[in-house]
Amino acid sequence: MTITVIPVEGVPEVHPGDELAVLIADAATVQGTPLEAGDCLVVTQKVVSKAEGRIVELDPDDREARLALVESESVRIVRRRGDLVISETRHGFVCANAGIDLSNVEHGYAALLPLDSDRSARHVRDALRARYDVEVAVVVSDTFGRPWRMGLTDVAIGVAGLAAVLDLRGQPDAHGRELQVTEVALADEVASAAELVMGKALAVPAAIVRGLHPSWLREGSARELVRNPADDLFR
Repeated sequence: MTITVIPVEGVPEVHPGDELAVLIADAATVQGTPLEAGDCLVVTQKVVSKAEGRIVELDPDDREARLALVESESVRIVRRRGDLVISETRHGFVCANAGIDLSNVEHGYAALLPLDSDRSARHVRDALRARYDVEVAVVVSDTFGRPWRMGLTDVAIGVAGLAAVLDLRGQPDAHGRELQVTEVALADEVASAAELVMGKALAVPAAIVRGLHPSWLREGSARELVRNPADDLFR
């Protein structure tokens, strides 16, 4: 199986109320790689938040205002160290500063996570189906750090039309032994692969991941990726 990752370039600046499906699909067509049935479209959280109006004014030098905003977007504070806050969001994500981001937005503003990232992904998928008659999966991606590992990677915070987790338990491995605990974070892997061509400073807000196995294209949710607290040894 060969998987191809295609950056979608030429997407214009996104403003509140814009229809992301149209902006991205038209840009993909102009560059000669129109969306095809079975593709997975990965869209960055930043442009989703912009389209949904999840942008707020924030003085980056006002520490108290920044901390207040983080707390307002959190349901639980996990750890604090100086200005860094690790918190749990309403979505169940445990991340730095409740996912609030000052990069790639106008100075004096901050981007908040979408209220419901799965719903955001479904909206883009449904709009593509209605306007272009193309059936694709959609992943909303964001950049997360990871405990015990250096560096950042992109993960899926919203999923539509793709299995977020592949449960391989009960299947045989290459030597015929039954897999006992293997669950693959497929949507995270797709998001991370897409980030390789989107980058952090390239102004490429979307990518097409082409060639995924058809059996992976089913209803999914980013909630599948959130570990149940009862199964979490570190809470």
